[in-house]
Amino acid sequence: MSDLTPHNGGATARTDGDNRYKAVQHKLKTLATAMDLAAGELEALLLSMRTNAQRSEGLAVDIANAELDRKFIEMTNQVSVALGGAAVEVKKLHETAQEVSGLAHDARRTHARLYEGLDDLRSSRKERTPKPGFFAR
Repeated sequence: MSDLTPHNGGATARTDGDNRYKAVQHKLKTLATAMDLAAGELEALLLSMRTNAQRSEGLAVDIANAELDRKFIEMTNQVSVALGGAAVEVKKLHETAQEVSGLAHDARRTHARLYEGLDDLRSSRKERTPKPGFFAR
């Protein structure tokens, strides 16, 4: 059996309409953290799949050396090939998770560079300021 178990321990980001500076910063940080965690878990899965593929390949050799029925050798080889193919796809997913994580970190830094000063200014005012889009009407 597999020792993989589903869990909900990852970070989740609310997808509401709150576009205030701090809310966007929090959402970007949560996304980046979730993708960092996913990349780590995918890397562990990748290593496990590669190890299991090598084990099943070795098992196929052992079955052949024991002169068992040919169908068992073929089935064990198919498992090895399937695990190897799945590992290739997990590697692609791992690379994508790493890329998305990097982009989320970059977006957070860019967002801070562009809007942190404005947020500081608006937050320090005693007077209320118009909502975004007010002057566009």
